[in-house]
Amino acid sequence: MRHPSDPRPHARRAPSAEPRAAVRARSAVALALGLAAALAVAGCAGTQASPGGSPGSPGSGGAIGPVAGLPDEALAVMNSPAYASGSWAISVQDLDTGETLVSLDADRLVEPGSVVKTYSVGAAWQLFGPDHRVTTPVVRTGDVSDGVLAGDLVLVGAGDLTMGGRTKPDGTVDFADLDHNDANAIPGAQLTPEDPLAGIDDLARQVRASGITSVTGDVLVDDRLWDAHELADEPITPIIVNNNVIDLVTTPGAVGATAAVEMRPVVAPWRVTSRVSTVAAGGTTRILVTSPSPGVIELTGTIAADSAPTVNVHAVDDPASFARSALIAALGRAGVSLAADPAVGQRPAALPAKDAVSGLPVVASLRSLPLEQEARYTLKVSYNRGAETYMCLLAVAAGSTDCEAGFAKAREIWAAAGLDTTGASLIDGSGLEGNLVTPANQVSLQAIMAARPDAERWKQSLPVLGVDGSLALVQASSPAAGHVWAKTGSLGQPDLLNDRLRLPAKALGGYIDAASGRRLVFMIVVSNGLFADIQGVFAANDDVGRVAALIQQHY
Repeated sequence: MRHPSDPRPHARRAPSAEPRAAVRARSAVALALGLAAALAVAGCAGTQASPGGSPGSPGSGGAIGPVAGLPDEALAVMNSPAYASGSWAISVQDLDTGETLVSLDADRLVEPGSVVKTYSVGAAWQLFGPDHRVTTPVVRTGDVSDGVLAGDLVLVGAGDLTMGGRTKPDGTVDFADLDHNDANAIPGAQLTPEDPLAGIDDLARQVRASGITSVTGDVLVDDRLWDAHELADEPITPIIVNNNVIDLVTTPGAVGATAAVEMRPVVAPWRVTSRVSTVAAGGTTRILVTSPSPGVIELTGTIAADSAPTVNVHAVDDPASFARSALIAALGRAGVSLAADPAVGQRPAALPAKDAVSGLPVVASLRSLPLEQEARYTLKVSYNRGAETYMCLLAVAAGSTDCEAGFAKAREIWAAAGLDTTGASLIDGSGLEGNLVTPANQVSLQAIMAARPDAERWKQSLPVLGVDGSLALVQASSPAAGHVWAKTGSLGQPDLLNDRLRLPAKALGGYIDAASGRRLVFMIVVSNGLFADIQGVFAANDDVGRVAALIQQHY
């Protein structure tokens, strides 16, 4: 949604004959499954095959025969009916000796889904280091006299992924295993308890502490660190407040009553209207988020009377105006009187010249969490826009404002580290459809990261089998739980002809501490599994996790 009072034409999105909500609903499987399909749910350990499926090998219709180094139990999983028309590719290597233990089509390019995030985040990790922080300043134009600023305040976006909104008391990042970014596609998302406006409030208090009590000019947001850039029709911007989404929590009422909806954070002029009906216990909970008019978020659908509060999100189109409105409100809470109207959108033309901003007086600043913590959040929950932000930051580090220049920088970084980058073909930093890697290349990448002095910190940033993030409920009762650290990857598309679901990719790549004590590095990918419904996606995640668990026990 463009800011309600922003007069500018929306240049970020190509026109569509479909309502935006319909476009998003149709594409939700493909985009949100970066995390959501990576999470298994209780009771989905078995594969739910598409009707009529039969066991088959990749592309041949016959069962996959013995694979050197792969336990027979793993073959039984891989020969499940859902994968009869699909294919598997696996690479497993001993991390200490370099010995190849399993190689099944390991040099074949396959879609890896969100495993791509190890390429973007890993490049940033190497370039900046895990302790790197960015600073988001508020600068001023004009002079201050008797507490009155005769000029503007400018919040300068620097690519801080969390802006203090996920910082726990111990200084580490907080995350939910099913992140709110995926709430509209898959039910069960959770919110972390931290105030998403904590960083904005901190900046506002600092402005007041600097001696400014009144501002006669405007409040602006400088989001020009890189040029306008999108991922799946959503802006990738250097200013990020609450992941640039508004959380919407729906709580059922009495049967027949309209459900209550709470908006978080509350930022004017956005408001939410509920048209969600409470239905009988055990009924269907299905909520649709739309924006029928500027500034209005509307929820429609049903929620069961016995349902827990249900999280949905509304992604804002204009993060600069969202951050501006949030900062104006925070300044008011901090005791700074303002002439700026939060209902008026960002005015890019009012910004100072870009090259002059760094020379303006700083009246407040916010340090980000260390890169290690923000990478941990990005990888644990598979945060698409976060991973793409790293590509933009790589471009800036290379002296460019074009985010696509981040790929050349990533190639330079990985090549210098010893990775054959021709084993990957990437079009984004997050892992949407169209990216390709070989399992052997992912193994090489993880081996490179394992040779670094900060290897353990990188390893711990990945989801852990049966413990947390996108692997929290995968093989949780297996002896391998807690011994596999790996990035998940998922892509899904509807098969409209046959009313079923196709998974172009379900992948897992990372590390295994084997039962014998051997340290392994691996990647497992299954392509084009077919399932009757969305529950099969969860089952596929558990199947790939089970293959990893069986390898952990076998070695």
